[in-house]
Amino acid sequence: MAGRFAPSPTSDLHLGNLRTALLAWVYARAAALPCYVRIEDLDQCRIAAAPEIANRQLEDLATLGLDWDGPVLRQSERFDVYRAAAATLPTYECFCTRREIAAAAQAPHGSYRPYPGTCAHLSVAERDAKRRIRPPAIRVRAAAVRFGIRDRFAGAVTRTVDDFVLIRNDGLPAYNLAVVVDDGLQGVTQVTRGADLLDSAPRQAWLASRLGFTVPSYIHVGMAVNQAGDRLAKRDGAVTLRDLMAAGQDVATVYRSLTDSLGWPETASPRDLLTLVRKQPELLDAPRVSKPWTVAC
Repeated sequence: MAGRFAPSPTSDLHLGNLRTALLAWVYARAAALPCYVRIEDLDQCRIAAAPEIANRQLEDLATLGLDWDGPVLRQSERFDVYRAAAATLPTYECFCTRREIAAAAQAPHGSYRPYPGTCAHLSVAERDAKRRIRPPAIRVRAAAVRFGIRDRFAGAVTRTVDDFVLIRNDGLPAYNLAVVVDDGLQGVTQVTRGADLLDSAPRQAWLASRLGFTVPSYIHVGMAVNQAGDRLAKRDGAVTLRDLMAAGQDVATVYRSLTDSLGWPETASPRDLLTLVRKQPELLDAPRVSKPWTVAC
């Protein structure tokens, strides 16, 4: 049993990332669980432009006062593990482009657009012909099963599981496969992450069950947004820990802004916060935690 924080190393951690990291750490430690850090660096093209970012993210977590257990796992070193897992599932080749899927699919459900099954029943001859034009992605055959999870703040969430991609058409494992395999093999039983990923939780939980893993408990927390209500991003200005420190803010001030956004009492460090939460576990249900946090940029 464990919790985890799993950043993608495409840019320095902004305040929203740090807020989620703090939450993941507190919820795991409060439950006496190990807390792992995993670097989700599947997309090597994006990451190659800034190879030092992952180490900078780890440094920022440590600067904030967060620690983790065991070695840091990197998805880029585990492609064979993901492909082996995909090989145990019922799958089929898919030749659709994103534009074709958008044109054929129903309206998007939350943060994702269900695949309409266009390639699910192609004949051998049709697949052969399409393979000469475009390399296929590999989709799991889920047969539109309904699957539900329970989230600490959202409650019961049930979705139809579409035939989602396991292996992209460039041969790289897809996020939904990698994250489930990693959580399963690491023994992650508590997943704390941004609310933007809530809609993907049922499909990931279903996949975990199909692969024989324990379905984790979920804690989807409010996103940090700018004053326009859009998801916080680097383009919003000095919103990373490094930028804020360069502008004259100290770590203690940044830390207090994070805990204040969650409705938690002022403490000097994450360790002090953990001590307080263990004495007052009701703080883990602070009502503001599941709501967006507007950051003045």
